[in-house]
Amino acid sequence: MITIGIVTRNVHGWATTQLTRAIIELGYEPFPFNYNSLYTEIHQGGYEVFSNRINLGKKLSALIVRPLGRLSFEQAFFRMDTLHLIENLGIPVINSPKAIEIAINKHRTLALLAKNGIKVPYTVVTENVNEIVKKLDYSRGIVVKPLFGSKGLGSFLLKDRDYAWRVLADLRYLRHVLYLQRFLRHGGRDIRAFVIGDRVVAAMYRELPGSWKTNIARGAKPKPLKVTDEIAEIAVKSAKIVSCDVAGVDIVESEGEKYVIEINSQPGWKGIQKVTKVDIAKKIIEYVVEEKIKR
Repeated sequence: MITIGIVTRNVHGWATTQLTRAIIELGYEPFPFNYNSLYTEIHQGGYEVFSNRINLGKKLSALIVRPLGRLSFEQAFFRMDTLHLIENLGIPVINSPKAIEIAINKHRTLALLAKNGIKVPYTVVTENVNEIVKKLDYSRGIVVKPLFGSKGLGSFLLKDRDYAWRVLADLRYLRHVLYLQRFLRHGGRDIRAFVIGDRVVAAMYRELPGSWKTNIARGAKPKPLKVTDEIAEIAVKSAKIVSCDVAGVDIVESEGEKYVIEINSQPGWKGIQKVTKVDIAKKIIEYVVEEKIKR
């Protein structure tokens, strides 16, 4: 029997229940469990990883990773190390710990995308307030984002140099790394493309007129979007650059150009599911079985 694990913060969350349903409907066994149930036993000759006394090395055929959430550094290292250990037991992990570590870090992700020919906004990442405040052009606005974060939380727009210096100096005093991005005018709309393997299985516009933030979690509405060859090429290439098998790729259209803003390695799809007939959960499971377990 093929058993597919789902490691998550909440086994009753929407995405986890959708994956569980899809696993059952396709004739396999689901095994959802919480991050805080994990533990490792290290002994002479090796180690074993458990969830609530279940030996995952013996139980699982593959493991799907859902978002880690807000964590202490110790929790983050422990959970990522444990995913590496599970993968080293020969269990396919989707997405791989390597992919998660890249995609969760906006700095590293954007640098890799730009190096490989993907258009991204002009971005500066630094700890030096004085130099960067002098260098930036505030005429269009500068977006300040947390280096690690999602759903638009903690992001804000600056348009005044003096105010920017005060805000950025305060952030630096609190030991934050400054992640600054030239604002791209997009008319309150961006694109989320949902990538599985070599395909974009669904895409949507996220629209919130009058706002520069277009996250569904911030009130944006999903709208149907036909996937063009251009969007598919950008999204699939971007996901591959950061080694993601499953990814939500965020694209902004500005002045006739398409820019990749972020890549989510543990994407939700509640919003996009509302505007597509594709059963995204089933597509994920089919990919895991055909490409990661049977192959």
